[in-house]
Amino acid sequence: MGEFDPKARFARSAIARLATVAPGGVPHLVPVVFAVDGDVVYTAVDAKPKSTRRLRRLANIEGNPRVSLLVDHYADDWSRLWWVRADGVAAIHRDDESMAAGCRLLRAKYPQYQSVPLDGPVIAVTVSRWSSWHA
Repeated sequence: MGEFDPKARFARSAIARLATVAPGGVPHLVPVVFAVDGDVVYTAVDAKPKSTRRLRRLANIEGNPRVSLLVDHYADDWSRLWWVRADGVAAIHRDDESMAAGCRLLRAKYPQYQSVPLDGPVIAVTVSRWSSWHA
């Protein structure tokens, strides 16, 4: 498998789980697609069908911007297991350079964004701590 490079493994992964904290300290976890630029992780609210545009993750970040993102790999061969977590502070961008940068990176990583509009806010997580484990 070669040398384990946590940030590279994280960046190459297709999906992460975004953990936010709701009022009262209740954890909230959702799968997200994302793109990485150095120590900033971008994810966006896109036009895929949702029950509301007022997503809980956005409200949670507005109340408490501390978040975690987790990517992991499972295999029946447990010698191939690994995970990488990025802990940081999230900011919601609705119309600025950070939003444009996030959209560019997401379109470059996911060909689906050529047909699915990125028309909602972008969440930019400035990572303060990377942690990982591998078998």
